[in-house]
Amino acid sequence: MTMSLKLDALDALPRTPASDVKKLGWRGVMKTIARGGKVVVTNHNTPEAVILSAEEYGAILQALDAAGAAQRSALDTLRTRFDARLAALQADDAGARLRDAMRGPARLRGKVKAGATC
Repeated sequence: MTMSLKLDALDALPRTPASDVKKLGWRGVMKTIARGGKVVVTNHNTPEAVILSAEEYGAILQALDAAGAAQRSALDTLRTRFDARLAALQADDAGARLRDAMRGPARLRGKVKAGATC
């Protein structure tokens, strides 16, 4: 199951000045977070930190893990194919098979080969 994560731009998040954080205390900040899940703490109207609820943080981690799993799966598939081809090249008879292939005429099996003819 793929989880879709929508992250808002920093400018779209609710803001609270650092002075309010000091004035209201942790409980006040947590009330703001309970309403929106996250809040940007500003200092002189410049964003300094984003405080997330544990649920928001967990959702971000889960979405990142899901995205990474898809990439790891694709990479594992490529690695398996590469390893199989490399094993064929490292086989004891690889040199002999290559020489045999180069000695005889090309077998096109009904396919057209593009390029100059000799």
